[in-house]
Formats: sequence, C-alpha cells, structure tokens
Amino acid sequence: MKLRIYHAWILTMEEKRPVFEGELHVENDRITYVGENPGREALSAEGPFDREIDAGGNLLMPGFKNAHAHSAMTFLRSYADDLPLDEWLNCQVFPMEAKLDEEKIYWLAQLAFLEYLTSGITAAFDMYLIPDAVGKAARDFGFRTVLVGAMNNFCQSPEDEERCFRLWNRPGDLVSYRLGFHAEYTTSRERMEALADLAHRFRAPVFAHNSETEKEVRECIGRYGKTPTQVMEALGLFDYGGGGYHCIWLAPEDFEIFRRRGLFAVTCPGSNAKLASGIAPVAEFLCRGIPVAVGTDGAASNNCLDMFREMFLVTGLSKLRERDASAVPAKQVLRMATVGGARAMGLKECETLTPGQKADLIMIDLHQPNMHPLSDPEKNLVYSGSKQNVCLTMVDGKILYENGRFRTAVDPELIYEKAEEILRETAAAQ
Repeated sequence: MKLRIYHAWILTMEEKRPVFEGELHVENDRITYVGENPGREALSAEGPFDREIDAGGNLLMPGFKNAHAHSAMTFLRSYADDLPLDEWLNCQVFPMEAKLDEEKIYWLAQLAFLEYLTSGITAAFDMYLIPDAVGKAARDFGFRTVLVGAMNNFCQSPEDEERCFRLWNRPGDLVSYRLGFHAEYTTSRERMEALADLAHRFRAPVFAHNSETEKEVRECIGRYGKTPTQVMEALGLFDYGGGGYHCIWLAPEDFEIFRRRGLFAVTCPGSNAKLASGIAPVAEFLCRGIPVAVGTDGAASNNCLDMFREMFLVTGLSKLRERDASAVPAKQVLRMATVGGARAMGLKECETLTPGQKADLIMIDLHQPNMHPLSDPEKNLVYSGSKQNVCLTMVDGKILYENGRFRTAVDPELIYEKAEEILRETAAAQ
C-alpha cells in the first residue's frame, strides 16, 4: 500500500533538524519520502497513491517507545493500590498472576496494546510470565513488541530464554526478543550465571529490574556485599550491554558501570511515584552520558499506560529532585521517549522519520487549545500534551488508530469483554 500524508508539520527526531512543513510518503512498511512539498511532477513520477491524507496542519513524528512494560498486568489495574512495593508484589500481584495461563495473558496484553495506540505508543519492551503468549498477541494484533525474559526462581529458566531467543528473533518480524531476568532479589546466583553464559554465547545484551527500592539494594548488599548493578557486572551479565529498569538507588560505582558498559537506564516515574519507590537520578544519567529511555511499567502499578504523563513526570520530578527548574528539559525528554526507547529496545529501524525507516509514526492534533500558542511544539508535547492530541497511530505501515477509532484485526469490545471475564475468574479463585 502506498500512502501520502501532506500539509503536515514534521518532527523527524533527527539531531538538530527543526520542525518543518511538508509531507511524508509510505510504501508498505517503510517511509519512502520525508520533505517539503515535492511538486506535481515528482508526485506523478512516484505513481498513484492508494490513499492521501490531508494532515490539515497537524504534526507527524515517530511513535513513542514504551521501554518498560508488563502489558498483561492490565487485569490488575486499580486492584492492588496504595501499597509499598514489597507488599504490593508479594501479597497482591504474585498470587493473582499465579492464576494466569497463556490464553489469559494473550487477551490481557491486547488490552494494553489498545491503550498504547491511544497514547501514540508504537512499540513496547515487554517483560512478562509467558513471553510466547505476549508474542502471539502482538503478532495477531499487529503491534511491534520486543519481548524480554522475566526469568526468576519461580518461572522461566535459562533453557526457556534460549528457546525464546531463537524463536522470536526472526528478520522482519514485528516481534523480537532480548535476554533478561526479573531482578536480583528474585533470581538465584546459579540462574544469573546461566543467563550470563547465554549472553556470552549470543553476544547479547541483558535487562532486569535494578535498584528500584532502598530495601532491594540494602538486602542485596547483605547477600553479596555488592549492589545489584555490581553483582550483575561481576557475573558478566553486562559484557554485551543491556540495561536496567527503574535505576533509582544507584551507588557511585554503579553509575560508572552504566557509563562504561553503555547500559540504558529506563525510568518509570509514574510507577515509582505511586509505589513511593523514589525519583530516578535522570539528570545525573544525562550528565554522565548514560542513555535514558522511558517506560510506563504495568497497569497494576501506574495505572495509566500514557507516555504523555510519563514525559511530564520525568522532567517535573527531576526538577524537583535537583531543585533546579532547568534540569532535564523537554526536548531531552522527548528524545528519551522516542529515539532513546528505540535504541534501548534494539529497534534501529524505528528511530526517526527518514526514508528507509519503518513506518511507525503518529499524528498529533495541533488544533486543540492545549497546543496553542505554537511557539514550540516540542515543549508543548511534553509540558501540555495529552492523549487527546493523538489522532493517528501507525505501526509497520498500517494505521491502527485514527480519529478515536481502532482499526485493528481484533474487535476492541471482545478484548474488553475477555479482560473483565479474566479478572472475575482470578479474583473469585482468591
């Protein structure tokens, strides 16, 4: 399919390229043209388009990349709130998750995909109990997903990780896989060592929850005499890169490990604030040259899968933490939520709006009061933007959400019905 979107403001997210007025063309799953209006002769030479969309002065930009997600946790939205992390996880979340199976996870993940589309999210870095279930849901739905292992002492194994790595890393697929484990505090040394062996064999990065709470770090030091980051580094888990989710309570040596290894720090400010885990040192990451990406975490701890809210919290909480209103400016945050996430997830073809890149993009409605005056659209996105401004979301060259309506293969009403049914069943079994 060939598509033309014209009369648009375009934010490519390329370094030092400002917003400009022009148009964008897509053929199948790739962007073929981005620039000023090419003129009739050039358009005629390119051939007829299957569809032409007049953007009406709205903004085109790359889709947001949700760099840390537990998509199928949608069934626990507003179920176990107002609790600290350890009680929330051990007393509420783990017992309910134990009742899930592959079919339930399949439907719950698709509920998250619907919400991602409304927030302009075109890819998610998803860690959950049964990666195959999320991968199948993403493939059937048409949503770009990078699965990451959630190995711990209770589910998944090094053998499962190897199988998933081989199964889901196929060229051109919407779904890919990264090695990972839940966290140091849920995973034995033997399992972490086995995963390090896998990382060396595949020369692959490794991701995990890392230093989310003070208690986590304190107890890790009690076990190993080292912080979680230092334990992972000593075991060789980071020899080929990777990163950590949350990364709030890092020691000085931890920052140096992140910098030296090129590790990604994925911040999830909404979840961290709600669980009172703390505020990530994003300003220090940036100062030290540590790459940062942004995630929503799961709907059980956030509870809203909304990248606009996360972006505002990244900058707002950082300013509060540093007591500096100039800390972590909007344009850096916008880059974290797009290019930063794509790089953390290994999505090299989904970083910018440039010819040859995958057609994963969104259109922002600028004809809303929260976007005016248009003195700086990038700042507007971070400081005043909202899900209400997303009027089109395209993944892999297919428009999945447009003007408030889903254009997905699976009926949203069926997904809602299944999610309600799953919650009733799991809650009744408590």
